[in-house]
Amino acid sequence: MAGWGLCKGVRGLAVSTTACAGWLLAAQPAFSDTLEGSLVLAYQNNPTLNAQRASVRATDEGVPQALSGYRPRVTFNGSVGSQYTDSLTRSATFAASYTQLSGNMTPSNVGVTATQTLFNGFQTPNRTRQAESQVQAARETLRVTEQTTLLNAVTAYMNLLRDSAILDLQRRNVEVLQEQLRQTRDRFNVGEVTRTDVAQSESRLAAGRSQVLSAEATYKASVATYRQVIGIEPGRLAPGSPVDRFSPSTQVASIGVGTATHPAVTSAQYSVDAALLQVKVAEGALYPTLALQGNVQQSYESSLLQLRTFNASAIAQLTVPIYQGGAEYSLIRQAKETLGQRRLDLDTARDQVRQSIVQAWGQLEAAKANIEATQAQVQAAEIALNGVREEARVGQRTTLDVLNAQQELVNARVALVSAQRDRVVASYTLLSAVGRLSPQVLGLRVPVYDANVHYQQVRDVWAGVRTPDGR
Repeated sequence: MAGWGLCKGVRGLAVSTTACAGWLLAAQPAFSDTLEGSLVLAYQNNPTLNAQRASVRATDEGVPQALSGYRPRVTFNGSVGSQYTDSLTRSATFAASYTQLSGNMTPSNVGVTATQTLFNGFQTPNRTRQAESQVQAARETLRVTEQTTLLNAVTAYMNLLRDSAILDLQRRNVEVLQEQLRQTRDRFNVGEVTRTDVAQSESRLAAGRSQVLSAEATYKASVATYRQVIGIEPGRLAPGSPVDRFSPSTQVASIGVGTATHPAVTSAQYSVDAALLQVKVAEGALYPTLALQGNVQQSYESSLLQLRTFNASAIAQLTVPIYQGGAEYSLIRQAKETLGQRRLDLDTARDQVRQSIVQAWGQLEAAKANIEATQAQVQAAEIALNGVREEARVGQRTTLDVLNAQQELVNARVALVSAQRDRVVASYTLLSAVGRLSPQVLGLRVPVYDANVHYQQVRDVWAGVRTPDGR
């Protein structure tokens, strides 16, 4: 299938024998952009895909946040100030005496408090597992975005390839119509045809020029879309090839693979796991909490007679919730409803994948059949045009018959170009619907983004604000 592209089967994209010469030159791989190269650029540079990668890295931070529940919390406190004291004290004796103390002090205090949670109703391990499930769901969502980006890149590439070929067809059609008009005017001057024939040729030429303008506008829009998805201005594009070999051979097998392994389905499965763990986290609020608190305190000049004081303590604190207004029960009910929603979302994801596979399979089969039909249409239109021209020379056909046959041939070739584009895009669409549209399956020569690298960089970090690049 190598080299299979829009120019195969449409040699002579316009009516002249050299019609495809310019297109073939533009399609030489040695001087052109390739579909594989464009996919590589989209995979590396597409901002939507890079934004989703950043979202996954942000989700990774949920795991160390959950793990922090296992770790102690340490705080430092300190104070310093200036204080003036003037006190008069009476002694409690039979002969009363009075003592007066006055003076300035600089009281200061430093201390460290450490708190370690020993038990909190299993909330910390459940939060950790929930965060890990959310990380896995985010990775699967990233795979969905990768597939969408690659499919958009294929679509943009093949659309531009198609629109470039159609624009070339329409331009060469105008050239033929101009020649047709010149010949008709010459025949009118010698009295072989009427003014009506000249007007018909002029009308068809004006329509052809209008079609060129429309094709140019479509081509420019495709260039802009290519630039948006791929990230660079397009060069000369080489033909693209289908990827049927990477998809299951039957529709039933495709449905089985897709509903089991498609990233949209696996992401929904991890979301169900996260919702189930959220129920356990909410139920943990009903359990008692046990914590150990240690405190070390050093004070200076707390009074005129006390120059220094040191205190140290270790306290075990047990908290048993009895009733807290009912909010914790509401959170549990809410989490259970969310769990039910996530399970329904999983069913919805499977149904959507199945529908996408059936639709993509039908489109691919239709595209294959459409190529054969349009190739036959082009061949028949070419024979018909040649016959009508010969009959017109001997007076059995009119100029309008020739113009109609010419337009039918152009329409058939445009349909063939579109069918070949649909053939390639449909094969990638099926691969995406199954869940296999990835750089690894396509064999793209590009470093594959590994989300696990950043996860391992941050999972067990106790402190620090540096952001790893995740590569």
